[in-house]
Order: sequence, then structure tokens, then C-alpha cells
Amino acid sequence: MSIGIVLAFALIIILLSASIRIIPEYQRAIVFRFGRAAAAPKGPGIIFLIPFVDRVEAIISTRVVTMDIEPQDVITRDNISLKVNAVVYFRVVDAMKSVINVENYLYATTQLAQTHLRSVLGEHSLDELLAERDKINMQLQKILDQNTDYWGIKVVSVEVKHIDLPLDQQRAMARQAEAERERRAKVISAEGELQAAQMMKEAADTLSQNSTALQLRYLQTMLDMSTSTNTKTIFMPFPIELFDAFKSFASKNGKTE
Repeated sequence: MSIGIVLAFALIIILLSASIRIIPEYQRAIVFRFGRAAAAPKGPGIIFLIPFVDRVEAIISTRVVTMDIEPQDVITRDNISLKVNAVVYFRVVDAMKSVINVENYLYATTQLAQTHLRSVLGEHSLDELLAERDKINMQLQKILDQNTDYWGIKVVSVEVKHIDLPLDQQRAMARQAEAERERRAKVISAEGELQAAQMMKEAADTLSQNSTALQLRYLQTMLDMSTSTNTKTIFMPFPIELFDAFKSFASKNGKTE
């Protein structure tokens, strides 16, 4: 075999390797031809390139990217200094825009998320940050999604991960929580005493209207006293009719007065 045939065979192999690319399902290839972008991203599967004419400018992943935002210094609306970090979930929906319209879409999205994280959280008070986190997450997601649409990026969600409170603010919140627990305990105790007083009043009204019930209650009290081993009880029968006499006497005196 002559050297010319070997060189020709090697050249054919080089040209084939340069003209054939295999793109995975989760990626898209951006191909430039004579410096101009192709009509659409290439892939997935086997794509064919014209050697020395077509050039793969970038291979873009279309999977969801999880990006951690570094802790940012935030001053809330009520002038409390915090450190807040978040997580942004996004994916490339237009690979051509992510290459042509922005130099580095990952870095650009990171900087945009940091900026809007500080500005949006600064519009809320500390209580709102702690109690309305879902609402703030949706607000951040909407703002970032609108700003990254030109880059071909869809922001799936934004999650505020951790809010680092100053020590003095943590102590103040602990005192507030303790005061709230004491208030609830006092309210519950007062409600219990009110219910007990109402039930005692109802029992007294019932006993005053039924002499038999009053006598049974008297006997039950004597029985409870007799069960104690540390006391001596002298049981003296007390005719219930005397209560009726006392009641009639009291009613006559009341009318006389």
C-alpha cells in the first residue's frame, strides 16, 4: 500500500470525525456557518457538519440548573440588617438566545438573582420575611423570569433558604415569644376560672330549686368527709324540712322590709 493511499484514508477518517457529532437528548448544539448562526439549534442525535465551514460554537444543556445564591447583606424596610441566601432553579428553553444574546448566561443569571434578592427583600419588614416567605419566593421568581426571557431562560422557582438574624434580634424575638406564651397561659387560666364559676352558679341554682337534690348533696359531702382517715366526723341528721322553714321565714321578712 502506497503512502498516498494511506494519507487519503487518514484524511477521509479525519473529515468524517470532524463532520459527525452525537448530541445527547438533554443538550443542543449551536452551529455557526461562516460566522452566522444556523436557523435552529442542532440535536439531539447525530448531526452532520461541513468540515472547515461549520463550527460548533456551544453545546447548551436543557436540564434544570440548581444555582445557589451566596449570602447577601439585606436591610429590611424596618432597618434590620440580615444575611439571606437563596436557591434559583432555571432551565434554558431557547439555546440560540442563550448564546447570541448574552455572553455567559450562568454568570448573568447569578448576578441578576443577587441584585433582585437584595432589592425585593429590602421592600419587606422582618415579620413579612418570616411569615410570608412563599409570597416573596413567587415575587422573586416572577421578576427573574421576566428579566431572563431575553436570554432564553425560564426561571422555574426561587426559594429563600436561610435568614441569618443578628444576636440582639434573636434575643428580642425570644422574649417576644416567651411573652406571647405567658399571655396565652393567663388567658386559658382566666377562661377556666370563668367556666368553673359559671358551672358552680348553675349547680347552686339547681340545688336551690330542688330540696331533695340539696339533701343528697349534703349526704354526699358527709360521705366524702367520712372516708378521710385523718379526721373525725360527727354525723347529725339534719331534717331537710328546716330549710323550707328558713326559706319561708326569709321570704316573709323580705316582704315586711
